[in-house]
Amino acid sequence: MAITINGGGTITTGVDALDDVTVSASDPTATENVSLGHLWINTTTGEQYVCINATTDDNQWANTGRGEDNVNMTSPIVATGGTITTDGDYKIHTFTSSGTFTVTDAGKNVGVEYLVVAGGGAGGNGNSGSGGGGGAGGFRTNVSGATSGGGASAEASMAISATSYAVTVGAGGSSVGSSGGTPQSGTDSVFNGITSTGGGGGGSQISTAALSGGSGGGSEGANGGPGSGTSGQGYAGGSANNGGYAAAGGGGAGAVGGDASGSGNSAIAGSGGIGVQSSITGATTYYAGGGGGADYSSGSLSYGRGGSGGGGGGSLSNSSTSGLESGSANTGGGGGGSYNVASGAGGSGIVVIRYKYQNL
Repeated sequence: MAITINGGGTITTGVDALDDVTVSASDPTATENVSLGHLWINTTTGEQYVCINATTDDNQWANTGRGEDNVNMTSPIVATGGTITTDGDYKIHTFTSSGTFTVTDAGKNVGVEYLVVAGGGAGGNGNSGSGGGGGAGGFRTNVSGATSGGGASAEASMAISATSYAVTVGAGGSSVGSSGGTPQSGTDSVFNGITSTGGGGGGSQISTAALSGGSGGGSEGANGGPGSGTSGQGYAGGSANNGGYAAAGGGGAGAVGGDASGSGNSAIAGSGGIGVQSSITGATTYYAGGGGGADYSSGSLSYGRGGSGGGGGGSLSNSSTSGLESGSANTGGGGGGSYNVASGAGGSGIVVIRYKYQNL
């Protein structure tokens, strides 16, 4: 292969005889370990590359032929869906309701981080015993350095393709009516094979066990048993066994729901388990707190408080809504338990997707 010089002359020794040039039948790799500005010519395709980063075993090559098919180089993801914001070098897609994450360009060597929180369970209700707090929706994330629910470490990175991904944001469990009834769990949130399980409903009526879920519901005041959490997503609800006077709190993504304590009119309801913090949106926020248990003892302010992360508080006394709260929307918080009034509903879930779009 010869180089033609302006004016018609040629260098007959060929390009392969020049310094700092490689002529090969294949493309370069990231481990060529050449000097910055090294030229590489592929004699099979006719493409040429220039080394623009000579870091050892991490060379980057820009294609100066068609300008395509760069080697070991990053380029940003291009996508739509949800509410789009930025935080520093990151672009963030926040889904507060179900939708579609559409990727038109998957970029090079760039994956996505996610937060997937399911809907929280509703608090339980009783008219012969206090209702347990609802369990928080399951909490899963792969943000580097973060913690998933149930104390698990962050999950593996996620590669994506140029396609459309359905995003499901789980609803919170429906309030349980004032005459008692079946515990109501939240529904699952889903993104690209990642499923977070809806929170378990709090125990209702005497001997009606709380439900299991992402985090489990808290026991009803006469103890029907707490619900279990899902490994890597959340914790179990608390326990209660005091004749119905006070119920237990629902589990959160960061801790077990609080047990009811004491007995009779001295009974104290359990608070909801704490949630887990995430800064994926750019703001540090708690998600997936458990709901507090109800109390109808005569003790002062003895109802269970909601766990940080959107958990709702339980009701304070017989036929009263004092202290009673639903789980907060788009946190996956569990609803508060009640006595003789409708319980707190579970909070809806949320899905957040984040990726680096500049300074790659």
